Amino acid sequence: MGDAFIRHIELLGYEKRFFPSQHYVYMFLVKWNDLSEKVIYRRFTEIYEFHKTLKEMFPIESGDINLESRIIPHLPAPKWFDGQRSTENRQGTLSEYCYTLINLPHKISRCLHVVNFFKVRHDDMNPVTDSLIKKPEVFLLPKDSKKNPTDITGPIVLQTYRAIADYEKSSTSEMTLKAGDMVDVVEKSENGWWFCQLKNKRGWVPAAYLEPMDGPDESEEQEPNYEGESYVVQKSYTAVEEDELTLREGDAIEVIHKLLDGWWVIRKDESTGYYPSMYLQKAGEVNISMKSELRNWGAPPRRSTIRNAKSIHKQGRKQISQETYRRNSKKYIQSQNKTNAIIEKNEPQENKAKAQPAVPPRPSKDIILNRCTESTWRKIL
Repeated sequence: MGDAFIRHIELLGYEKRFFPSQHYVYMFLVKWNDLSEKVIYRRFTEIYEFHKTLKEMFPIESGDINLESRIIPHLPAPKWFDGQRSTENRQGTLSEYCYTLINLPHKISRCLHVVNFFKVRHDDMNPVTDSLIKKPEVFLLPKDSKKNPTDITGPIVLQTYRAIADYEKSSTSEMTLKAGDMVDVVEKSENGWWFCQLKNKRGWVPAAYLEPMDGPDESEEQEPNYEGESYVVQKSYTAVEEDELTLREGDAIEVIHKLLDGWWVIRKDESTGYYPSMYLQKAGEVNISMKSELRNWGAPPRRSTIRNAKSIHKQGRKQISQETYRRNSKKYIQSQNKTNAIIEKNEPQENKAKAQPAVPPRPSKDIILNRCTESTWRKIL
């Protein structure tokens, strides 16, 4: 019998799981050439990493060399915090993606990368659950939406953003923007460079120059993590602005706020400040970040450095001062608690009143007459 390949992939729906923490997985029915059918579960972040690798394997078919040659479908980047709404809304996109993927030329649709990703895993047969917490909730696609995958949602919809200021590209891989331009975001990188398309143009754009249409604050932007996440500096940087930090390669730091413009708030000892995220790597990870082409780029512009920014939103983005970051950080609070504990421990000793000498009892008349001089006992007679 020949090599295994996939005949059809059907998205069944998704599950909301609560162990080890709340997350969502998509359910796929995979039909193989031996007529077997298997149900598998995949997170969207896994699917997106699979998609990125597939594009690297087939640069011509992914449009990296010539946009007109692209046949590999688009797949929007995952949001940093996927909720149930975004998970549900993405189902049509995934159905269309899988339908297109399996109908690509055999060198792509039947390659080992595709076959291995959709193979049944141990976790697919025995999902990790904990009934003491809460059983998974299953959300299935309506039956009538499965008749024809191409009828589910039609073309893949990309997120649209608006340019808040003019941006002049500095390399051929970037794209020039004019204030007010409406671009579709194809891929969002956490280093602050987003891959966008505008009519027949495509290229990388600093995320700082883009704003969403529905509000000034990004719903997918993380809240500060004041406990800190361990990272290692992979490239030195000298601070330009007052609220930035100067660090050297190899320095160990903690990330306390990941921002979409690629400038993260980090903590080094007792100091906090902004640092380019593209120069950082999570502690303990294998050093593969240097292999990325983006590593050779300069840090993207910061939002605070953009001049003549014109937003369509009346309310501006929320700003957090470095003093707030510093005072709310776990290390700062721990150091303050430790200092207060020492003060409280020392206060009773410092504030304690000095012991007064005991007043001896007054001697009796007989003792004075027997033991004292004549001038003393004459005073009591």
